[in-house]
Amino acid sequence: MDKARILIIDDDERICRLVKRYVEKDGFDLVFANTTEEARTRLNDDTIELILLDVMLPDTDGFTLAQEIRTSSTIPIIFLTAKAEIDDKVCGLGIGADDYITKPFEEKELIARIQTVLRRSQQSTTQKTNNKLAKFSGWSLNLLKQTLSSPDGKDVEITSTEYTLLSKLISRSNNTMKREEILNILSGREWSPLDRSADMAISKLRKKIEINPRRPQIIKTIRNKGYQLTSAVNFIEI
Repeated sequence: MDKARILIIDDDERICRLVKRYVEKDGFDLVFANTTEEARTRLNDDTIELILLDVMLPDTDGFTLAQEIRTSSTIPIIFLTAKAEIDDKVCGLGIGADDYITKPFEEKELIARIQTVLRRSQQSTTQKTNNKLAKFSGWSLNLLKQTLSSPDGKDVEITSTEYTLLSKLISRSNNTMKREEILNILSGREWSPLDRSADMAISKLRKKIEINPRRPQIIKTIRNKGYQLTSAVNFIEI
């Protein structure tokens, strides 16, 4: 099996060397970019399977770069940064990152997070329901191509994080998903009562599929519990 190729975008060469030693010891291949311009060039390489992204870059901040990447790609992104405030974490995950790791970090944790995100990304393309189209409230989610179509037949851009969240809500239609379950799906880590990233992810998804996101009819809030997709879901073989 070919090595998974990881791109680290960080201007701290010491961190890059450290991460290189960690990931290559575990069988991954690592390439570097020290600026966003270098990163854009590197991302033309379609063999990149995961991005480790710093927030504080010399030319453009990592949040802006992540947003740019998400306009055209669902490649998994893990923020790897010294910015440890909860607002920064919420922002990063809300943009569509798959995980958020703060510096300093332990080798075992970094490798475990990378493996989890890669495994989740690979599983989302091979799950048993991949050969089906999920239809709800006029919307269509293609579980093979991971694409979303509106009731009028237009393609709607959806990130890998949004796809994972929506597909899980669909699989549990009319059942409440707790916030901690959603956070675990999104980032593979334990839930904190102060972490609002699950709510942010739901909010971003609502903006795409609800007629009025302020008064959602498809994904409803279940007070003190979580969220529920209340629409009937029909699965159609493709």
